[in-house]
This record gives sequence, structure tokens and C-alpha cells, in this order.
Amino acid sequence: MRAWLRTAAVLAALSGCALTVSDPRALRPIDSFVPSAEDPRVWVEPGHEAYGARVAAALPAAIARVEAGHYLPFARPPRVYVCGTDACFRRYVLTPKLSAAVVPDNRLILSPALDGRESHRLARLLTHELAHLHLGQRIGHYHSTVPVWFHEGWASLVAEGGGADYATDAQVREAVRAGQRVNLGARDTPDRRHRASASNLDIFAFYRQAMLLVGWLKAQDEARFRELALAVQADTDFEIAFWNVYGRAPADRLAGFFDSVLGGTPGTDDNSPIQAAPAKPEAPTR
Repeated sequence: MRAWLRTAAVLAALSGCALTVSDPRALRPIDSFVPSAEDPRVWVEPGHEAYGARVAAALPAAIARVEAGHYLPFARPPRVYVCGTDACFRRYVLTPKLSAAVVPDNRLILSPALDGRESHRLARLLTHELAHLHLGQRIGHYHSTVPVWFHEGWASLVAEGGGADYATDAQVREAVRAGQRVNLGARDTPDRRHRASASNLDIFAFYRQAMLLVGWLKAQDEARFRELALAVQADTDFEIAFWNVYGRAPADRLAGFFDSVLGGTPGTDDNSPIQAAPAKPEAPTR
């Protein structure tokens, strides 16, 4: 496990996604891109049209996966900005070691890394970031009433592991057995978000565990998961929506996932014993 953590720390310096996106002060006007000849939804840094063509080729399938995974079409046609140079990416994203980002005004910007050392990740990271953009179009950029673990887990699930691809299911199981679990009881606020470090996990282990948690919810009962997804996209507070759909808090419902990892069977259906649940939350004031 220690060797894995060292490896993940190195990888975290090289890639990532929109969990630690651009500072809100970086809302600079987009003035250095031209539309791709292949798809007008893709805008490219001049001189890097071949990269833009690769993005354009991947875009329709990525959009289809996001709309299927979110049970709704995009509220507006998405636009993807393709940076072919580090200087371009640094201009718009103040955390430039990422591979892609959705910045605070819901602009999706791709790094040149996805045309180079990480080109194999393009389709899945594009899908992951489009999932963030899709939700952002409806409720705003990284809404604090939706916990980070659900934001990232849902996007990674829709992207078939994109964003969580530097950790494995086996490593998640090892972490869970070692007591390292996503903190499902913490509630975010506009000035405090509970990211990977709040759960004592590195970023890739956090994404992977979050993805498996969201995937477990969907696999248990997709009709209920769809209801939750639609409620979140209607800007219902996540905790309220979760209670309305499942009749219990996220930590209680998802205890079944952790039980399954540990080899037990409790918590896998609605009739199983649960821990004493907290009172149903009230809608937060904004």
C-alpha cells in the first residue's frame, strides 16, 4: 500500500481533473481559439487543428454517454476548448498540472497533455469533464450542496473510469479494509469542500472509491438512482434528495457497499439492519 501511495503522489503531480480547478479569479475572456472544421462545438488553439480533430471525433460518443448517464440532455450545446500548448492552458487554468478542467464559469478546457503523454486518456477524461459541465449547466459550477465524492464518483462512473484510472478496484478494497473510507457524513459548504484529504485518501483512490460507491447505488436500484440524479439536477439539496429517495442518510445506505467489501451481507437491501440514522436534514439556506 505504501508503494502505491508514493506512486499516486507522483501521478497526482502529472494529471488530474476538475476537482482542483481554476481559481475563480481566472475568468478571462476566451479570445485565442478558432472553431474546428470538424465540429463547431470544438474550439482550438490555432496551429493545433489535428488535436482538435481528435477531440471532435471523440465528442459525439462522450456527449451520448453523459446524457445517458445523467438521464437528461445538455441544457445547452457544450463547447470544448482545446489548448495545444502549456502556455494556453496556463492562461485559463491556474492549476496547470491538470489534464483537463471545467473552470468556474463552466468552460471545459483540455490540456496539451491529452495530445501527448496522456493521449490514451482523451476520450474518458473528455467524458468525465463533460459530466461536470452537464451538471454545471443546470445547477452551477461545483455546487456545494452536492458533495465532492458524488460529483467525482458520478463523473468517473459515466466516463467508465475516466478520472479514476490511476487506481484500481483492488486498491479500493485494500483501503477500505485498512479503514480508509470516503467520509460520507461530512457536508460541504460554499467555503469548505471535503476533498480527498478529508477522507485520508490520495486523489486517485478517492475518485475510484467514490466511483464504486456511486456505481453500487446505481446497481442496487437504477430506478431510485435515476430519481436521485434527476432531483440533484433539479437543484434539490443532495442530502434532502437522498433522504427523499432512500429514506436514510448516505452513510447508512452505503454501509452495504462497505459490508460487501469486507465480506459481509448486511446493508445490501432496504430491509437490512442499519445504524441509528440522524434526523432527516433540512434544506440549507443559501
